[in-house]
Amino acid sequence: MTPNRSPPVTEMEKMIAGDLYRPGDPELVAARKRGQSLAAAYNATRYGDEAARRALLAELLGSGGDSVVIRPPFHVDYGINIHFGPDCFLNFGVVCLDVCPIHVGRGTQIGPYTQLISADHPRDPEIRRQGLENGRPIHIGENVWIGASVLILPGVTIGEDAVIGGGAVVTRDVAPGAIVAGNPARPLRG
Repeated sequence: MTPNRSPPVTEMEKMIAGDLYRPGDPELVAARKRGQSLAAAYNATRYGDEAARRALLAELLGSGGDSVVIRPPFHVDYGINIHFGPDCFLNFGVVCLDVCPIHVGRGTQIGPYTQLISADHPRDPEIRRQGLENGRPIHIGENVWIGASVLILPGVTIGEDAVIGGGAVVTRDVAPGAIVAGNPARPLRG
């Protein structure tokens, strides 16, 4: 903890910080309902409804709704913890479980049915029995290409210009410019 930063107090603050939190907290339940309602409204739009789509994304996302292109359906937990740099593209069926922040850099392209999962669960079964959850943020650099049906797990950082092969399960950080594929994702040899 930094010296000038207060410890998280609300369940929302605990969640975003990656601390243990109670997902049934009324503030979190209301925020999930809001995010999922906005995503459902977005998913009901059609190609050519650009003004409606921009307005919904601006309200749904933490940032980047003014220039990201997302092909519906698009699924979120909250939406407010998702941040896109300019000119990102997401193909059909992307899922973002954004209990912790998800940052996606400028010009990144994400293939259909990819999942960005910042939600996690304690490894200790006693803590899970208490109904507590946690998460870890995801950071994706600029100009990354993520293939179809990729799964990016909590806490992963992907460096700029990296390529993630279709179907990869990314469990660890990916270096800038690296090309990875497989389950678990590993660097490909040239």
